[in-house]
Order: sequence, then structure tokens, then C-alpha cells
Amino acid sequence: MSPRLRSRVESLVRRLWYAHDPGLPLRALRTCLAPLSLVTAWAARRSRLRLRTHAAPRPPLLVVGNLVAGGAGKTPLVAAIASALAARGLHPGIVASGYGATRSDARLVHPGDDPASAGDEPLLLAQATGLPVAAGRDRRAAVARLLAAHPQLDLVISDDGLQHAALARSVELAVFDDRGAGNGRLLPAGPLRAPLAQAATMDALALNGDAPAPIAHPRQFRFRIEPLRFVAVDGHAAPLEPQAFAQRAHGHRLVAVAGIAAPQRFFATLRALGLQPQCVELGDHATLDPAALAALPASFVVMTAKDAVKCAAWADSRCWALEVQAVPDPALIDWLTETIRGRTPA
Repeated sequence: MSPRLRSRVESLVRRLWYAHDPGLPLRALRTCLAPLSLVTAWAARRSRLRLRTHAAPRPPLLVVGNLVAGGAGKTPLVAAIASALAARGLHPGIVASGYGATRSDARLVHPGDDPASAGDEPLLLAQATGLPVAAGRDRRAAVARLLAAHPQLDLVISDDGLQHAALARSVELAVFDDRGAGNGRLLPAGPLRAPLAQAATMDALALNGDAPAPIAHPRQFRFRIEPLRFVAVDGHAAPLEPQAFAQRAHGHRLVAVAGIAAPQRFFATLRALGLQPQCVELGDHATLDPAALAALPASFVVMTAKDAVKCAAWADSRCWALEVQAVPDPALIDWLTETIRGRTPA
């Protein structure tokens, strides 16, 4: 599928899942897809029951994941949580699936690895945190690979994996953004990977920004995503604070590209910084290849950090990445510290 067609399909899917009134054709499609949602519900309930058969993992394992398909800010949140807990004296490592990578086996990921084989999210986590990271479609195998290489770890954090039934876990954190549960339907008629009621059985909700909780839960925490700095992808210039970059780009043609699940959030962040880019959606996990980059008629090309790790090898001096950071409620870190230490053998 071409990047342009992929972007159009994903835009259509977002309307189907999140638009208040997507129009008659999409309402009809939603109705036609409803029977397939029953299969998703059956598989999700079966996975949830299977989790009850697992013994408590050692070391403890924290899953930070979505009940909805697509990004809600969990990867920056995982990086922030891991770094904050390391600062509290814990020794965390991170696992991720490495979706879209050419390799699917369990492997260690280092900051300088090839993004095509490492996967964009694992590589971004390794670069952002400096902590041990492993990736693999089989998360249980990835955990084993991580612990074999780093036996000193006293905590493993999984970037997503709430529905990975083979992965025993100690704590579950369900992440939601302002899209909530969308139309409330299960895949493929809606964005939910599992019935929303399952969120009530998880340990806590993490709400991005001012997002309302889509379901009642006694333990809710908030976090926000903040722009940190613009970084020259090819390293030709020093990083710039957002205001300084906006001044440098003023009066020049600017193109913003995003290969993420919620590209409009990235574009809105740029506009809030005073930038007026031409916006190009690549499709989730898509790569800006050399030919497409060269064809962009722009003095500046701005992208997410997730996109930057995939095209760093051919990025030119026009390319800048906006690095962001998640800022969690300190109460979330306090609660996680207490909870994890309570489940770590002395």
C-alpha cells in the first residue's frame, strides 16, 4: 500500500471510530462490521481469563498500554516513568513489540541500532532513557532476553501489551487521551481492543492532558506531553528551544510530516508554537523514504522523534525533529514506587 493510500485509509478509519456523525456510508459500514467485533470481544475475554493462570512475575512487571488502537501518549509516558523510577533507586528495563521492524525475534536494542531491525519505538526508548531495552513480537521472550543480559534489573516495564495474554504482569496502567473510547465499539467497528469494562479491573488509569476518564475508576492519574526542543536530525546544528526554532523558521516554507497514529496532535502542537506548516500524514509507523524527502518543497522539514529515528541515515540539513517529554503527576510516580517496591523481594 502506498503511503498516500495508507494515509487516506487511516483518515477514514479515524472518522469511522471517532467522528460524532461520520455520515451515512460510514454508519452503514460500522453496522456491517459489528459482527466481527464479537470475535474481538471473545478473544479479549479469553485473554483476560488466561492472565489469571500466571504466577506473579519476578521481577515485577508493569504494563503501560492502550485499550484503544493507536497512540495515546504511552511511549513518552513509558520513558518518563522508567527514568523517574530509576531516579528513585529502582533498576528498570523496558520491553516493546518493535512493530513494523524487519525482525520479530527477541533482541536487545541499543541507541545506535538500525531502526529497520530494532523498531522505531524500542529504539526511541533506548535513546530517550539510556536504560536496557529489548524488543520482540513475543513479549515473554523479550523479557527473558532482557533479564538474561541484565540480571540486576528489579523491574520490567512493557510499552503496551495489555492484551498479550502470555505476559504475566504485576501492575497494569491503562492510558487514554482526549479521544476516550471513541464510538465505544470493539475492533474493527470501533477502536477498542477489549471491552471498556476491562479498564475498571486494571490498577490505574493514566489520562493524557485534560482527557476525561472514559470509565469510572478509583485510581486515576494525569500526565501531559510537553514540547522539549527541536533537534537537527543530521546533527549539523545545536538543539533549539521551541521559541528559537520558530524564530529561525519564520518566513520560510515549512513542511511537517508525521508517521504516527494521531498526526493531528503533532500538527496542533506545532501550530501552538507559532508555526504554520504544510502538513503531511505518512500513516502510522510509515517511513519518510529518501525520494519522498527529497521531493518535499520546503526550507524546513519538521517531524516527530519517532519519525526521525527511521530516516536519520538520509536526513538532510532541512530536517528537524521535535522532541517531547511526558510529565506525569508526581502522585503517579509515588504510587508506582510504593507499589513496585512492595512487590520486589528484599
